[in-house]
Amino acid sequence: MLSARGRRPVAVVVEPVAAALNRAGVSPNALTVAGTAAASGIAVALIPAGHLFAAAVLTAVFTFFDLLDGTMARLRGGGTRFGAVLDAGCDRITDGALFGAILWWLAHDGHGHPAIQAACLVTLVASQVVSYVKARAEASGIAVDGGLVERAERLILALVGLGLSGLGVPHALDVALVALALGSAATVVQRMVIAARDPHAGDPIAAPKGAAG
Repeated sequence: MLSARGRRPVAVVVEPVAAALNRAGVSPNALTVAGTAAASGIAVALIPAGHLFAAAVLTAVFTFFDLLDGTMARLRGGGTRFGAVLDAGCDRITDGALFGAILWWLAHDGHGHPAIQAACLVTLVASQVVSYVKARAEASGIAVDGGLVERAERLILALVGLGLSGLGVPHALDVALVALALGSAATVVQRMVIAARDPHAGDPIAAPKGAAG
């Protein structure tokens, strides 16, 4: 829900930084990879060690790169097909590292109730499926936009819950993960329904390569 509208208010900050990076000769793809490596490394190193607040703040900083690379490409006149694939793949890596690290912390030394661990696992899986449904639908010529919990909402809820938990706020992360699990699962269903209702949903497709004719 926030993906499209949320970019406009921060454009006043993002665009000058992106323009400066372009002038410095930094490529959008290099920034994508650097941001993914940094955010993933921070999550995997800090969250299992219990440094939740620091992990939330630093992950948020490097996730900001996800806004910068796209803006850099746009200011250069548009991105490339490979850039879009790289960006989507790196987003999945960052999300997997974040929720995988949270699940590790929850499971270690009994930090989280089994139900909360299950909610984190549901969020980890559903977040990947939400993105995959959109990508697979678009590859089939079906537009699947929007949804209750897109990546922006997912990161905001997770990082706020993580940060507040690191500051000692009781059950902040638990509440965030339960909300994310329910919202992400609902978004999978929502996007499936959108795809099913598309006018081209019933169009035939070619059989997979190697299938019997």
